[in-house]
Amino acid sequence: MIPEEKQDGPSSSEESTGLQAAGSVCKGSETAAQAQRGRLQSRRARIHQQISKEIRMRTGAENLYRATSNSQVRETVALELSYVNSSLQLLKEELEELNCSVDAEGPAGSEGVAVPMIPLGLKETKELDWSAALTDLISQHFGEDGASFEAEIKELADLRQAMRTPSRSESGLELLAAYYNQLCLLDARFVSPARSLGLLFHWYDSLTGVPAQQRALAFEKGSVLFNIGALHTQIGARQDRSSAEGAGRAAEAFQRAAGAFRLLRDKFSHAPSPDMSPASLSALEQLMVAQAQECVFEGLSLPAPAAPHDCSAQLRLAQEAAQVASEYERAHGAMARPPVQDYVPFAWTTLVRVKAEHFGALAHYHAATALCDGSPEAELLALEQVFVGPPAPSEPRRPVLPQEPEERRKLGKAHLKRAILRQEEALRLHAVCRALRRVDLLQAVLGQALRRSLAKYSELDLEDDFFEATEAPDIRPSTHGRPEARAPSFSRGKAADIFHRLGPLSVFSVKNRWRLVGPVHVTRGEGGFGFTLRGDSPVLIAAVVPGGHAAAAGLREGDYIVSVDGQPCRWWKHAQVVAQLRGVGAEGVSLQVATLLPSTEPPGTGDRRPALRGLLRSQKECGWETLTPAPARASPRPLLGWSRKAQQGRPGGRLCPAPRPLAAAPPPSSCPGRQ
Repeated sequence: MIPEEKQDGPSSSEESTGLQAAGSVCKGSETAAQAQRGRLQSRRARIHQQISKEIRMRTGAENLYRATSNSQVRETVALELSYVNSSLQLLKEELEELNCSVDAEGPAGSEGVAVPMIPLGLKETKELDWSAALTDLISQHFGEDGASFEAEIKELADLRQAMRTPSRSESGLELLAAYYNQLCLLDARFVSPARSLGLLFHWYDSLTGVPAQQRALAFEKGSVLFNIGALHTQIGARQDRSSAEGAGRAAEAFQRAAGAFRLLRDKFSHAPSPDMSPASLSALEQLMVAQAQECVFEGLSLPAPAAPHDCSAQLRLAQEAAQVASEYERAHGAMARPPVQDYVPFAWTTLVRVKAEHFGALAHYHAATALCDGSPEAELLALEQVFVGPPAPSEPRRPVLPQEPEERRKLGKAHLKRAILRQEEALRLHAVCRALRRVDLLQAVLGQALRRSLAKYSELDLEDDFFEATEAPDIRPSTHGRPEARAPSFSRGKAADIFHRLGPLSVFSVKNRWRLVGPVHVTRGEGGFGFTLRGDSPVLIAAVVPGGHAAAAGLREGDYIVSVDGQPCRWWKHAQVVAQLRGVGAEGVSLQVATLLPSTEPPGTGDRRPALRGLLRSQKECGWETLTPAPARASPRPLLGWSRKAQQGRPGGRLCPAPRPLAAAPPPSSCPGRQ
């Protein structure tokens, strides 16, 4: 493979690489690969710092050269500029070699000859200590003992540690998806427009090695999503595309990668890392679509490449190859524009150009084969549909293709000539890039295609051919299986909330403010306890009888029952709470309740206010069904918002969950003994 990072997973050399707990179910790659990856990252960062220094020196020297009129100074500055440019070129070549490590093994088990693909390296990150921030937040806002959640915090830390070194397989994708799902749940529970976790997330750019850091949890989510896309590219590049099944799996992987980069581009703004800028993500998405289209072509060319007399099959391959060339031309246009061209490896851009020329040549080769070996009577109409350049409306109708065998031979020869020219151009571009020159597989593919075209051309070249045919027309790009970007499957990772004990997200999140009251002892009277219940998880006190036992104990309409006789019941269903209360004797029951407070009132102070009467019971976030409900919002918010300043300035924000329609709520139930 061309520019794939050999090592799996990110790490820094000075950090520990083992999981926190022995026997954890979350596992990454080997420690040796981690250490090697850390050394690679250190070299990339060091080289990039030297490049930045040389660029600053060159800018200053150029400004001095333009500003001075002294000939001696200009001569000295010109000499220094030559040294700086030479050093800069060497440093860029060294960085490019690191970014474009060659995987000499190629796809596992591959026996066929295929053009190498471009996989992306994973973003790397430093270790992160969740303990202090989450413990303080749980103690201050949720009113719980933060130290009692040590196991949950450790589970989250282990999951992140394992996520840093995913294997290049489906299990690696499941690991990244599981951590991404947890980040979405953390965002829903612990992050609000007015309050963040207070953690500093460190990530390294996958292309340049430049470090970036932010306190926004969205930066962590975006970086993990980028790694999901990058891991899909590595899985796709490792597939054995010598079979139709392998080509299909590779196409699926590149489509998923394109979908991850599209989702990242649509949901992010003001990305601090160059590889997650909108321009970079657009270029990467187009590149992955082109590689998926190449896999489609390979799948079609595998079954019967030795059937040159099947004219319809040759025409289909010609149009499919032209479609691949067109996709790579678009990808090259996106990669060659600033600022993407400044940090995308030169070998990648060159390989994309090589592929555009190579598949354009294949389109002309298959068209020539159809012209010379196909049946002219049966396939003339199909042949005409392949070529571009129909006559103008003012011109008389004429056949696009000659019907005489000799004329068809000359036109086929002209197509072969264009194929040979484009294959020679592909070989020339391959020879220009030093990183590509070391890839023997790519040179073998290009050389094989050129020899095949030359052999076909020699068959058609006659000694008495004194007249050259006209220029061969272009091939109309078309495909029977156009791949499209597909969002990654987040359902492959479990979405069970690690901090499930804190309660349903619809109430117990930092977006809401509440006060825990109790335990409150309530006895049963002749009319019962004197309140009515509604809803599930948690159960809501929908009404309180004035003057009843519940009102005397201090319970209010809108309180949520969170424990019954010391048993936590935040996740209990309506029927469970009612059944528990029915079994209470004359001694009464001890209840603890949570009262929602106005958004402007700090927790634990102020008057008691009735809470909202309904809860949102389910939530679909990021494409999967969560196991915990989350609060409804008054206005939609981006999945991965980068800056919260715009959100803070919007009026009318609500921190309490919106009322649930009565039709969706369980029927009210009176507590035992209520008249």
